[in-house]
Amino acid sequence: MKLAELVNNYVALKRSLGMRFKSQPRFFRRFCGVLGDIDISQVTKEAVRAFLDGDKAVTNTWFLNYRLLEGLFSFAICRGLIKDLPLPDFKPSPPPTFRPHIYSNDELSALLRATTVLKSPRNPMQPDTFRVLILLLYSTGMRIGEALHLSLRDADLHSRILTIRDTKFFKSRLVPLGPRLSRELIAFRKSRAVLPMPQLDDSAFFASSTGRPIPYQHVITLFQRVRAAAALTRDDGSSYPPRLHDLRHTAAVHRIIAWYRDGADVQRLLPQLATYLGHKDLRGTQHYLSMTPELLEQASLCFQKYADPEGRHA
Repeated sequence: MKLAELVNNYVALKRSLGMRFKSQPRFFRRFCGVLGDIDISQVTKEAVRAFLDGDKAVTNTWFLNYRLLEGLFSFAICRGLIKDLPLPDFKPSPPPTFRPHIYSNDELSALLRATTVLKSPRNPMQPDTFRVLILLLYSTGMRIGEALHLSLRDADLHSRILTIRDTKFFKSRLVPLGPRLSRELIAFRKSRAVLPMPQLDDSAFFASSTGRPIPYQHVITLFQRVRAAAALTRDDGSSYPPRLHDLRHTAAVHRIIAWYRDGADVQRLLPQLATYLGHKDLRGTQHYLSMTPELLEQASLCFQKYADPEGRHA
């Protein structure tokens, strides 16, 4: 069997099991393009290792791609097409654990001010669109893709409820909004009315000049311009600059800090935060709770009150 045919069968199986499998086929097509139109029995460990290594430093993507190929060739073994996994025996050392950037309030304000750099005669609404998008991502902790897939129908702004449909885990959820964010979204929606609505109420809430949804990659490119204009960098030695997705991490961390300051029962509230963020379980939420100095301080104060309720060592 040819490698491309194996890939097609594997992708078809995954989708038949209810998986989206959207980005993985692109990876497998690239893999087939590099190795060529060969039989799967001709795939060697050396060829796979050269593909995985590429010409860049090892990142977490190396291990993600390794697991994708492991799944593909395990599928071939189960069907008796090959006997052994053609994967390299030796794995490189994993890179340091990635730490998201937690924005300070000053940095968030700088980002919002910097959206003016996106002024464009082709789309006069672009700066305001991006400003409101940043507000929404930070205020709700939504995923970028979820925000970009919002339709006008999904935003019941008078009831202050957003409907997030067909999320990462194939579930829909309702996201309540605070009064300040609701006012921002209501004002934005009135301005958005000047743009086309090719699908009427099902048209994109955050739209390009054509009225269609803004592509994810274009949003990331625009954010890079905004970040540069805001002069935001990291001073923790990380090789990654602050990302748009870090607003989701920031929303989670800031919410926990606020709970600690209010003396709330954080352990009891964590499941609610997990539901709000659209996680399957608490493990997904724990991934977002980077231990910042401020969060560590609040947690320490909370523990001190627990250990010394009478304040003898205050």
